[in-house]
Amino acid sequence: MSTPASPYYVKAGPFAVRFNSLMGKLARVGISLAGTAELSVRGRTSGRIQRIPVNPHAFEGEQYLVSARGHSQWVRNMRVAGAGELRVGREVRTFTVTDLTDPAEKARVLRAYLKRWGWEVNAFFNGVNAESPEADLRAASADHPVFRLTPSP
Repeated sequence: MSTPASPYYVKAGPFAVRFNSLMGKLARVGISLAGTAELSVRGRTSGRIQRIPVNPHAFEGEQYLVSARGHSQWVRNMRVAGAGELRVGREVRTFTVTDLTDPAEKARVLRAYLKRWGWEVNAFFNGVNAESPEADLRAASADHPVFRLTPSP
């Protein structure tokens, strides 16, 4: 787990950076593997648009973004920008976000997320998975930001 002074974050290695770049390019041209999309969010200091592939997660009629790697740059940018867009080919969905803070609410979303995406992201959850007890999911929720997306008109 992390402390407020050092938030949990697993930096991508060289292979993951290249792989993520490929996934983002594929989504940009309309090829979504397993439901991936390209997230665009304005950089908090540069003001430039930053792009990264993500796994949008549908749960109980809502759309979410979960940061498996923790408090990453896109998370920090999203908190400042409060909005972004998801792209798969020509389909672009703009949205605003609500940063979930309630551990119980986050645990419910995380459990569903891990059921759907665990095959890809379990390594970032330090042994917590979709079958873990509620208390473990709540504890892990501090390390994994969750945003609820609200479509923009």
